[in-house]
Amino acid sequence: MAVLRQVVGETLRGLRLRQRRTLREVSSSARVSLGYLSEVERGQKEPSSELLAAICRALDVELSELFREVTDTLRREEKLAVRLGSVVGAEPARLHSAHNSTAHNSTAHNSTAHNSTAHNSTAPGESRGPQARAMGPVAA
Repeated sequence: MAVLRQVVGETLRGLRLRQRRTLREVSSSARVSLGYLSEVERGQKEPSSELLAAICRALDVELSELFREVTDTLRREEKLAVRLGSVVGAEPARLHSAHNSTAHNSTAHNSTAHNSTAHNSTAPGESRGPQARAMGPVAA
């Protein structure tokens, strides 16, 4: 399953690159630090609604357009996950197997732990980043 902050970040980066603008230009216009904008684009930070609005203004893109693109991407990934689940014979719940692990805590998330703020594991069929998506799912 796609992580929302990663899809938002990839979409923002795509919008910026289509305009052939630099991180420095957009961060200056949005009045946000270059480093923070970079982390948002890489899906490492989950921006507030105010920050998203400022970045969209800097990119001269409506917030609704950003959300439309994010929604379209999520819909494609969800449909792909369902198709992969039926092809492989996996139940949809098994696609994000980290939640079926044995230990849950609030400080780390890997194959044996759950974190309420960050997900660092990659479940079977889940990919990370635009390059991984372009190449397709990871074989389990």
